[in-house]
Amino acid sequence: MSDGRRSFISRIGPPALMLVVAVAAWEGYLRLAHVPGYIMTPPSDIARTMFDADDRGELLSAFCWTALAASVGFAASTIIGILLAILLSSSSLIRRAIYPYTIFFQTVPIIAIAPMLVLFVGFGFWPVLVCAFIVSVFPVIVNTLVGLLSTEPALRDLFRLYGAGSFATLWKLRLPSALPNILAGLRVASGLAVIGTVVAEFMVGKMIGNGVGLGVIIVTGTAHRMDKASAAVLLASLLGLGMFAAVNVAGWLALRRWHASEK
Repeated sequence: MSDGRRSFISRIGPPALMLVVAVAAWEGYLRLAHVPGYIMTPPSDIARTMFDADDRGELLSAFCWTALAASVGFAASTIIGILLAILLSSSSLIRRAIYPYTIFFQTVPIIAIAPMLVLFVGFGFWPVLVCAFIVSVFPVIVNTLVGLLSTEPALRDLFRLYGAGSFATLWKLRLPSALPNILAGLRVASGLAVIGTVVAEFMVGKMIGNGVGLGVIIVTGTAHRMDKASAAVLLASLLGLGMFAAVNVAGWLALRRWHASEK
């Protein structure tokens, strides 16, 4: 067996084995204890629902709508969060004036403001997108700002000695040095974007046209189709894992040649 294959098995094997044991224990307990399906659904029933012809199409459509809102909200939080952090890092006066208000994004009760967003931007896709953005932007701002402010002073002095301007210093020194922090913020934000999207769907309901998100299926399914609601929860979790994995891959590609965290 090659070293690469052995390394892959050593990484994937333990979590995969843990997953199999957890699912088997879950299934066994519910069957032996005769727990009613409207309280907790066995994994086998969830899998059957996900592949059932009558439910598969609706779940897939809802997954696509939720993935679209979460991805766009995450992209917006990435761009705006990094730009705002650059602005805050440019001046201590700007940082003292603006930074306290960015904490609003962390403390705002998203369940409370989701109905108000409907009044501001209307029903449909946009309030869900705004909620995903609000929930996920703060980690990007904080981690990027910490990274930009943590640039090695000696390297900044070296750039200044060679006559590098503010933009050149930012692009060639401060942003590359802050990249590990930025990626740490994006890892947190990727999961929060999915959470914000699903929570907004609880409150907002229907999205574009006749489409609904996973949050709508979870709310309606808990009343009479716990298996379907559980399948929607599983899909939302897989969406969050997928976005987290995408950020991890991007981080590995960006840092693997020079940063210790990815070697």
